Amino acid sequence: MSLGEVGRSEIPEMSRLAVIPAKTPTQNMLAAIPPASRPVAVAVYSFTDQTGQFKASETGQTLSRAVTQGGGSILVKALQDAGKRRWFTIVERESLRSLLNERSIIREMRERYLGEQKINPQALPALLFAGVLLEGGIISYDTNTLTGGAGAGLLGIGARTKYRQDTVTVYLRAISVRTGEMLTTVTASKTIASHQIGVNAFKYVAFKELLEAEAGFTVNEPDHLALQQAIEKAVYGLIMEGVELKLWEFADYKAGWPLLWRYTQEREGIFSAEQVRAAMKYSDKSPPMMVEPREVAPQNEARNSSSLKAEAQNVPARKEAQNGPSQRRTLLQWIRLDLQTRHLSRRSETSTACRSASRVQTTSPASSRKVTTGDGRSVGHRQPGHCRSGR
Repeated sequence: MSLGEVGRSEIPEMSRLAVIPAKTPTQNMLAAIPPASRPVAVAVYSFTDQTGQFKASETGQTLSRAVTQGGGSILVKALQDAGKRRWFTIVERESLRSLLNERSIIREMRERYLGEQKINPQALPALLFAGVLLEGGIISYDTNTLTGGAGAGLLGIGARTKYRQDTVTVYLRAISVRTGEMLTTVTASKTIASHQIGVNAFKYVAFKELLEAEAGFTVNEPDHLALQQAIEKAVYGLIMEGVELKLWEFADYKAGWPLLWRYTQEREGIFSAEQVRAAMKYSDKSPPMMVEPREVAPQNEARNSSSLKAEAQNVPARKEAQNGPSQRRTLLQWIRLDLQTRHLSRRSETSTACRSASRVQTTSPASSRKVTTGDGRSVGHRQPGHCRSGR
């Protein structure tokens, strides 16, 4: 059963053998990140469930937790997937006690059987230390954030459908081991959807013969799969935030800049390229007076129109070259500037036609048209092509 349209990977309906699940969309995003200039050594002590919620059931609350308690393992896997293992060097800290016990056993065995009074550093080198500490956890699991359904029946035959949506939210922060400074914090959320569809029949098919039938199925998104994607999205955001804050950098900035640009668009809520194209298409069909233009002197209309056109063409490239994509004007500002330019261009063309008509000194009587009111009174003559100012 393919559930990829709503951000989930392909889940087999049933299988007699163990399978390796397909990669999630966020996992593919992590793998597509260009490598870093040098790997960042990080340590994860814990990534726990901080919601304190227990799983609910139809009979009441159970002792099982609402979300998985293996968030730390999912986080370590996401860090390894980043850039195909070319972004982070992960050191073990969650089971540090077990690691130290095993090293002490090695040291004791070498002292007893090899007579070493001092441990050979080649045989048992020192542990790696981490420069960045990653902390956080699952901070929210909201149930029934969206519910709905529909049903209909006629003459004992009916159908129904139900929908429910939950939301899981994680936080992830990076801490400098050397100074203890909080470097950056990111958050990510993922919805968990459940669908139910059913049909039923309750009908007399003959005298004293009653037909009763019911069928349906339910699709529930696995909670751990939603949590995995939320953690992977948080790791993706952590990498991009660090690049933006110059905590680390891409080995090839040109290859990684488009990913950073798309991330900042998503974070700041800026429109995508398709939405920009749709907005500009809508502005072409809109009347020019829907946006109030700036007050410009009549004699400078043509010049200001040309200046606005030049600004609209040259400013984005100049701003991008100086400040990067994060300093660009917003979409609404560019649409407003485009509408102002179009309005001033039309006013400039109208003013030019009026000035050309005013140079005509005489007009033949035959070319003029008498204007009268409804009761037959004359109110003057109007020339063809007469320009109406101020409209």
